This record gives sequence, structure tokens and C-alpha cells, in this order.
Amino acid sequence: MSFPKPRADLKANTADFERLPLVKPTGFREYDARWLFGEELNLMGAQAVGLGIATLLSELGKPREIVVAHDYRSYSNSIKMALVTGLMGGGCKVLDLGLATTPMAYYAQFALDVPAVAMVTASHNDNGWTGIKMGADRPLTFGPKEMGRLKEIVLDAAFDMPGGGSLEVVEGFAQKYMADLLEGRKLKRPIKVLAACGNGTAGAFAPEVLKRLGADVIELDCELDHSFPRYNPNPEDMEMLHALAEAVKENGAEIGLGFDGDGDRCGVVDNEGEEIFADKVGVMIARDLSALHKDAQFVADVKSTGLFMTDPVLNENGAKTDYWMTGHSHMKRRVTEIGALAGFEKSGHYFFNPPVGRGYDDGLVSAIAILEMMDRAPDMTMADLKRDLPQTWSSPTMSPYCADEIKYEVVKRAVDHFSKVHADGGSLAGQKVMDVVTVNGIRVVLEDGTWGLVRASSNKPELVVVVESPTSEEAMRAIFAEIDGFLSQQSEVGEYNQKI
Repeated sequence: MSFPKPRADLKANTADFERLPLVKPTGFREYDARWLFGEELNLMGAQAVGLGIATLLSELGKPREIVVAHDYRSYSNSIKMALVTGLMGGGCKVLDLGLATTPMAYYAQFALDVPAVAMVTASHNDNGWTGIKMGADRPLTFGPKEMGRLKEIVLDAAFDMPGGGSLEVVEGFAQKYMADLLEGRKLKRPIKVLAACGNGTAGAFAPEVLKRLGADVIELDCELDHSFPRYNPNPEDMEMLHALAEAVKENGAEIGLGFDGDGDRCGVVDNEGEEIFADKVGVMIARDLSALHKDAQFVADVKSTGLFMTDPVLNENGAKTDYWMTGHSHMKRRVTEIGALAGFEKSGHYFFNPPVGRGYDDGLVSAIAILEMMDRAPDMTMADLKRDLPQTWSSPTMSPYCADEIKYEVVKRAVDHFSKVHADGGSLAGQKVMDVVTVNGIRVVLEDGTWGLVRASSNKPELVVVVESPTSEEAMRAIFAEIDGFLSQQSEVGEYNQKI
């Protein structure tokens, strides 16, 4: 049996597009895969990826058994079924959950005792994008090593194709997943929650879970509509946050929770309609959990606030935080490796180990943890809990355009440039550079604790820039001016999606 080698140059509406696999190499990212459907991947290309995953499972010494599911987009089910034919051609026993959130697929690895998962989702990306989040070692997902090997197998068409695969449709799994989330959990009072889903996949599940938890739920854009008529389901996007904030104030809600396109992230707006960046919410949850679990270990990604190190409450509770590489796969792995109680990523991916979760990122587990934190502090509003944190001035995640083919080279230039400033004992924004963290791009830390980060986006043709100061907005803007000044000299760097 053979299968043609994938190509990157096929054009839609041609004979070759129908008889050959289209797979653009840049779609294989650090810890998942993302393609523009029709431009960078066709259905036969999805088949090739399925064959590649089946072959890789065998190489990893795993049984060829895998859970699949798809998010709510007009084309996701077709892509999943193409992927499934590839998996079956590669000898896999495939268990199909149908429409699901990504964490529901992760949960199925445990509940159905299946080693591997392939979730067809473009997460929060714009319509037109598709992708796959996958893993073979629960609760972990593939990292750069596995993704690199998968890319080689697929692009070389080096498939092991024994055939003999099978497909089983798993019915009613959503109810099992929701029951598991709620086991032993009930709010003491009906917290008034505004739940926003951006018309994405989470709308089919989040409102019901929160109601059954005992919350008083007001729904915003929870009806499924894969045209995303109002905005992309991305709780890091200002447009979604502003709509959530407005609805919170209109309805007198105690908190607004916004879920992303595939349900693995949760964004927060307080009772006064102010958005709280996910890393600050992480500090609040860490305070709550470290009071219950003495000397708790946490992990935060390099884009996150410096408060994980400096917050007096966390220090008093004996909490320790490890700063690590951004990306759900890297973070999950680190949380598992060091046995952390939880990991917090600025993008809103949170990873809770037992007794809170199972180590993977689930927006509903995060939502429940946040509501339980509020339940344990009945005398404080969400805004009070936020105000109780030491003040810092921080930017949203800002992303200037930079092509996939060049973005890592541009980041390397930034690492070299700012590392040299540090090595030479130099200054930026009128302050001495005290430290540089280069575990993922570069995080430049100044003497007053102000810091700025530049790294390459793992799933889009973009760079990522984040800045924060514990002393003033002026210091925050000054470090941004330094970073932006350097990037503006790089001809490959384009417009920002948003800027302070």
C-alpha cells in the first residue's frame, strides 16, 4: 500500500487538488498543528496527517487506539472524518466523540482508557483556520519533539499502513464529562455569572455546567453559530472582553466568564466590568489554593506577571513559582514533571493537578476553581479580590505580524541584542537591566521589577510582546518603547493586532 507525498503548492479548484494531499510544512507548530483550510491543507492532506499520527503512535510504543472529536466550525467534521480515514488506514481503533470541547477529548483519554487523542480544532483562530491538538501520553500533548517527527513522517509519506482500523462512535459522552466536572462540587450560594461563549463550541456545555454547579447563569452568545457573527471566541481579544464587560454591568453580574472557541480557556471580567488579565486571575487562584495547600508549587509562563514571585500572600503561604515556556504543551509537561498544584498561562490556559483537575487545560475546571474561590470569600467581590493584589501596570498580549518562515530568526536577533545589553551592564528605559530569562524568547527584567517580553507565537505568523511594571504606567510604556523601537528596525515585522 502506498500514499502520495504531500505537496505545499497545490491550488484549489484544480484536478491535482482533488487527487493529491496538500500539507503546508509551517502548519506543524511547536505543540499542535494549524492550517488555513483549502489554502494550506486539503481533505487528502488531513488523511495524510491521520496516517502520520498512526505511524508515530507505533514509533512511540503506544497501542494504535485514539479518541477523536471536532469543534463547531462549518468544515471541522469533514476534516475530522478525513483524519479518521487516515488513522484507520494506519491501523488505529478510533473512538469518535463527535462535537466536543478540547478538554472533553482529553478527559476521554482517562474515562475510556485510550492512550491517544486528536482533537480537530482551530481553537480561537479566525474562521478559515483548522488544526489538531494531539497527544499520546495523558495528560500531556505533543511537544516540539513529537511534532517535529510527525512533520517528517507526513512530508516524506513514510507511513506504516497495515490497515485493519475500526471506528466506534461514542454516544452521550458529554453527559459523562459534565457529571465528572461536577462530582462533589456545589456552590454554597448562587453566584450571578455572565457566561460568554462567542457562539463557539463551549456554548453547548458551559452554561449547563455552571447552572448545575449552582450558579445563577446569564448567557451571552452561547447559541452555536460557526459564522461567529459578533467576534471571534477569544477571551484574550479586547472585542470579546468589552462585550462581556458591558453585559456584566447591564445585568449586575458578580463575574463574567468568557470561553474560547474550543473551551480550554476562560477569561474573566469582574463585577465592575473590568477585565482581569488571566495571569492576575492566576495569582488570585494561587492565593486561594496556597491557603488550602501549604507550600504549594505553581508554574507560570514567561508572559505572566511578576507577582507570582513577589506577592506577600503567596510568600507567606510558602508558595513557590517556576517561570516556564509559553504554550499549553510545554506548560502541561512542566506542571506534570515537577508535580505542581497548578500552572497558569497568560493566555488563559490553566493546568490543575489533583485534587482540582487532571493536569490538562480545561476552561470549565478553571471557571469552577474561580467560582469556588469566590465562594470561599463571601465578604469580597471579584473586584475586591483583584484590588487586594499589589498593583502593577501591564499590557495585553500584543502581536505584530511576522511570517512563520522568519519569526524565530527575528526573535533570535532580539535575544542577542537585549542579552548583550545585559552582559555589558547596560540600561534600558533609564534603568539597569538586572536579568534576562531566555527559556522562551527573551524576558528582560529591570531593576525596579519592570519587565518586557518578546517571543515568537507558536500558532500564528506573529511575534508576541508583553510588558509590565510594578512601579508605574510610565515605566511600563518606557520598556515597551525600547522593545517596539528594536522591532520597528526589523523589516520583517509588520503591524500590531493591538497596542498600548
